[in-house]
Amino acid sequence: MLSALIWLPILGAAGVGFWPNFSKSDFSEQDSARCRTLALGVAIVELVWTLVLGVQFHPEIGGMQWSEFFPWIDALGLTYSLGVDGISFPLIAINSLLTAIAIYSSDRAIQRPRLYYSLILFLCGCVAGAFLAQDLLLFFLFYELELIPLYLLIAIWGGKRRGYAATKFLIYTAISGILLLASFLGLVLLTHAPDFVYNPQLAEALPLSSQIPILVGILLAFGIKTPLVPFHTWLPDAHVEASTPISVLLAGVLLKLGTYGLLRFGLCLLPQAWARLAPALAVWAVISVLYGALSAIAQTDMKKMVAFSSVAHMGYILLAAAAATPLSLLAAIFQMVSHGLISALLFLLVGVVYVKAGSRDITQLRGLLNPERGLPMIGSLMVLGVMASAGIPGMVGFVSEFLVFRSTYAAFPVQTLLCMVGTGLTAVYFLLLVNQAFFGRLSPLVEDLPPVQWSDRVPAIALAVLIVLLGVQPTWMVRWSEQTTTAVMKVFPQAQVAQVINFSPPSQFP
Repeated sequence: MLSALIWLPILGAAGVGFWPNFSKSDFSEQDSARCRTLALGVAIVELVWTLVLGVQFHPEIGGMQWSEFFPWIDALGLTYSLGVDGISFPLIAINSLLTAIAIYSSDRAIQRPRLYYSLILFLCGCVAGAFLAQDLLLFFLFYELELIPLYLLIAIWGGKRRGYAATKFLIYTAISGILLLASFLGLVLLTHAPDFVYNPQLAEALPLSSQIPILVGILLAFGIKTPLVPFHTWLPDAHVEASTPISVLLAGVLLKLGTYGLLRFGLCLLPQAWARLAPALAVWAVISVLYGALSAIAQTDMKKMVAFSSVAHMGYILLAAAAATPLSLLAAIFQMVSHGLISALLFLLVGVVYVKAGSRDITQLRGLLNPERGLPMIGSLMVLGVMASAGIPGMVGFVSEFLVFRSTYAAFPVQTLLCMVGTGLTAVYFLLLVNQAFFGRLSPLVEDLPPVQWSDRVPAIALAVLIVLLGVQPTWMVRWSEQTTTAVMKVFPQAQVAQVINFSPPSQFP
């Protein structure tokens, strides 16, 4: 059941790539339409299958479900081991949803459509494999494989500086992979494990002096991927040069590989070392939140502003993970889902503005909310998106940030208050964006804008509906992960940060 989530998009990528082209030219509108239809069909089937699994998922079970295990390469200790729980299932759902949205939102006249849609589907399969892998080496393989399609998607279909941005992304993430592999190898060798199968008790017998260096390597590896300051510099360049659908996938899904890795392979595998380093991690989270927010305020490019906003919001996840309580772990998962939906919406809307107005510079755009000659629907959705990102009640961003602050204040009161300042700064830079670009008198650049078709609105409306629904009824999402987070923290109660720094953790989310 889980293998289908991996191999369906990968086989779909092969089908799109080798679909017969009956036209004599290398590119034709008919061929592009066929490739898009086939890719979208595969993505929809992937999404439907995810929903089917969601219906059969048992939230009351805290462990892995639908586990698959096959020996692969005995000499290396590599197994094909898959499983899904309350930590990974919400991210699997986000991956399937945003892949379908990215394909639907792609330019219908895209050049080299076979390669383009094949890479997106291959990327979807690799990300699903990373979220489902229950073998350290298998996770690493999928973690590295997803670099290839993403690099090509930026390098081929990106902006003017796409080569620079793609190369920078590749170098940073290659270093991340080296650090991760070294950490996994060190963990397996020191514990004398016969294979790389994921086991939460794997490092239980290791002394703290051995656990901490391994955890530092894991933190650096996933800190680059997340990314956290000062390893964030590749992200704004990648977002600015990437096309809109790729920015949606990058912010909504691929950054979550870093935060997911911090939870699964940092906190869950090395809880004693995690508890010892937790105060430093909380400080690191504050630095990322404040630096990302202040950098966003300084931007005039809409896309770069949203990119720096992602850096700041990743810091909230690290802060929640540092507290290491059932509620804070739940808050981290909710924040990942929340950021995935909100960032995808914002990047979609920025892309529409750029296509219609020809600019993303907020100093040049004014009056986009004009009901007659502007982009009133896009502007309204943008206002909703920035309100959600700023944590306005009634939207998913408020719930996620409230959970983070509620679950971390007892452990890290100063750091939590500073991150609350970051939330206030979020309202500042997004208010600057909306006030300058969407309100005021019409700018000459926005006169006689091309009409926005419903095909451009549907993905953004779908995301906006989810943002509001999960904001009004957060238990629809919380129920998937609550038992898992409780079970994870019960395994190592002696290593909880609550006991390391002597505070009483808050009660679980009702």
